[in-house]
Amino acid sequence: MDLTTLIIQLVTGAIGGNVAGGLLKNFNLGTLGNSIAGIVGGGLGGQIIAALTGSAAAGAGAAAGGLDLTSIIGSIGSGGIGGAVLMIIVGLIKSKMGGGKTS
Repeated sequence: MDLTTLIIQLVTGAIGGNVAGGLLKNFNLGTLGNSIAGIVGGGLGGQIIAALTGSAAAGAGAAAGGLDLTSIIGSIGSGGIGGAVLMIIVGLIKSKMGGGKTS
């Protein structure tokens, strides 16, 4: 994995975390919380997908020395999904601990 692939995963993770927070108001951590959880989730999600697929979906082109469309799409997908999933998990834990928003 190269730096470009990691940056793509981190940025799309932040986007995925904020999109999930916007759609699931009960798990929303605020813009900063969604972004931080998304960035961490994007990085972790990218690594997990790369390990499960043998780097086929997230970073195969980068590992070969260049970025191709397949590796960019894989990085965007794995980062965005990883960011959304981790933000939802953190939001769920927060709401179960009594830190959820009350109306």
